[in-house]
Amino acid sequence: MHWPRVSMIFYIWLSVIKPLSVVTRINVKQTEIEVKKSIVIIWLILLFSAIGALFWYNEWVYHLPTPIPKNYKPVDQGKLIKLSGALEADHSKPLFLHFFNPDCPCSRFNISNFKLLVKQYGRQVKFVIIVMNNKFYTAKQIQDKFDLDVPVLFDASIAVSCGVYSTPQAVLLDAGHKLYYRGNYNSSRYCTDEKTSFAKIAIAGLLNNHARLVFNPLALRAYGCSLPNCKR
Repeated sequence: MHWPRVSMIFYIWLSVIKPLSVVTRINVKQTEIEVKKSIVIIWLILLFSAIGALFWYNEWVYHLPTPIPKNYKPVDQGKLIKLSGALEADHSKPLFLHFFNPDCPCSRFNISNFKLLVKQYGRQVKFVIIVMNNKFYTAKQIQDKFDLDVPVLFDASIAVSCGVYSTPQAVLLDAGHKLYYRGNYNSSRYCTDEKTSFAKIAIAGLLNNHARLVFNPLALRAYGCSLPNCKR
């Protein structure tokens, strides 16, 4: 055996071939890392796209008008609304009826907006929550949801009298119990658009003695959850 030749081959292996194999392993490892990064990025993109699509879909569904029930009888602005009990007897100030369904997501999103109205106009307007739900709730349970001490009623006939067929809906009666406004709180599901704060605009209009306001169709076309059950 020619030892010098063997030594030369071994030297070449150490100096050339082995480093190449090490470099190859490093490149393979880096490629694996890059592939894993790409997979994570693609997964995150798909996840956020799904969340965005779901949010967009919910917004789109919310902006679909609530189907008008069969045999629905519209109630015109200015009509006298016949109430009963303590509500009928109280003509000291305007009456704001908040139609609320605990099972309706739109009603739940609307709670903070209703609380702001009570805080701002509670001394000038009487606020009442009308619960539209077939499940059993106590007045205290509803008050706790709002963290408010306002009257709570469970009389579904009031909705019929006012022409309400979805939640959340706002009904504003003047001191004589004539219908001044019936409609949505806001064009935004989360009541964040100040320019379309329809319920707030209605209260301000009534308190400023505006005989009748002309509202955007978005204010009067009912959106939200249909009654008596939350179907959308």
